[in-house]
Amino acid sequence: MKRYLMTFSYDGTNYCGYQKQPKVVTVQNEIEKVLKKINNKKLVKINASGRTDSGVHANNQKAHFDLDIDITEEKLKMGLNSLLPDDIYVKKIEEVPADFDARKNAKAKEYIYKINLGTYTPTERNIVYQYNKDLDIVAIERALKYFEGEHNFKSFTPTAETRDNYVRTILQTNLLRDIKDLDKVTIVILGTGFLKYMVRNIVGTLIEIGEGKRKPEDIIDILNKTDRISAGITAPPEGLYLNDVYY
Repeated sequence: MKRYLMTFSYDGTNYCGYQKQPKVVTVQNEIEKVLKKINNKKLVKINASGRTDSGVHANNQKAHFDLDIDITEEKLKMGLNSLLPDDIYVKKIEEVPADFDARKNAKAKEYIYKINLGTYTPTERNIVYQYNKDLDIVAIERALKYFEGEHNFKSFTPTAETRDNYVRTILQTNLLRDIKDLDKVTIVILGTGFLKYMVRNIVGTLIEIGEGKRKPEDIIDILNKTDRISAGITAPPEGLYLNDVYY
């Protein structure tokens, strides 16, 4: 038996999230069905770096799995891509040690969130948030920096999401403009770990700052309150991507 690390991308539009669930279509379900065919009809469980919600995308999701059969990385990649739906694509397969864990060994993850401030673009409605109005980008950039460092992010996860520890470390944030289309804005957040809906709640709060409803400095108070009601709306899923996972 060999353990493999898979790097893959997907358009999450037609999926009820990444994680396997009964009676609905998920990314994990689709990949495991294909791996079962490749693995001589023996069940294969893939273990990802983390889950993404319904409608959320991934550019470089990572997952490990074990196979009984003897197959090269390249043939495995080709076999997967020939059988998977067109909205899931395996970019790389590499053999890893038997104790490697795609989730536990991850040192950092990078999420990006894409916003269109310009004219509504129907062809991008599922992959870029169509906000379609101006925002104060300078204020958003200032607010982003308050998230960097170690903080309690309880204000940015659902109240029903109870856990022992809400502290997470954001290593770096950035805001990028497309030089060919300045109406396209990408928010970049690199951190060691994330809570449920955390990035979407951060983006929703940043949008309210960009609208002038809040000040950049309000982020300090929101973090200190550790209360979901103090933060902004939850941004829609279509603009969010798990961009990369670092080991």
